[in-house]
Amino acid sequence: MLPDDPIILLGVLNSKLRDFYGSFDELCDDLELDKSEIETKLAAIGYKYQKERNQFI
Repeated sequence: MLPDDPIILLGVLNSKLRDFYGSFDELCDDLELDKSEIETKLAAIGYKYQKERNQFI
């Protein structure tokens, strides 16, 4: 389960992307997460996934 707070969610996701996953799609598939829900939540605080960097910035 991921945190509801978008700032904490951002940190958790970027850590997982850095340490365990080669892409956001891979992370979502493995953890059975709703990709669009996460993207919407992080977009609300100004963050978007950058494929080239494999992180939300």
